Amino acid sequence: MDIELSKDKIFFTNGHIEHSFTVRVRYADVDKMGVVYNGNYLRFFEIGRTELMRSIGLPYSEVESKGYILPLIEAKISWKGAARYDDLVEIVTLYKPDTPSPKIRFDYKILVGKKEIASGYTIHSFVRIDNFKAVRPPKFFFEVLEKLK
Repeated sequence: MDIELSKDKIFFTNGHIEHSFTVRVRYADVDKMGVVYNGNYLRFFEIGRTELMRSIGLPYSEVESKGYILPLIEAKISWKGAARYDDLVEIVTLYKPDTPSPKIRFDYKILVGKKEIASGYTIHSFVRIDNFKAVRPPKFFFEVLEKLK
């Protein structure tokens, strides 16, 4: 999926991080029915999540260089509409820091114009690269979040 980058919008409220990022739907993203193929919504979620992390100063490449990965362990998507070729799709990603746990959750809304066409969430776990064991979020993760307050 090619993406057309837009200006990030990021908001910090009550300890929550909300990030907005816009992509343009490419012809390769749509199926025979002329709408974005359902599996591509998980890619929209990934774009939103990775751009949120980058915008707070913690790109995935840095997480990995510190010896961690964040594999997807659960995902849910609900569709309310469809995006079509050449639509501008806004990906709104919300992260609410939780109690320390190996799991972190991101919530998403996908919009075309002001209309919400899909929503969902993904749950990820911090895992050590060297032994593939789930661990609580590392200190550097909390340090980045603390700076945002």
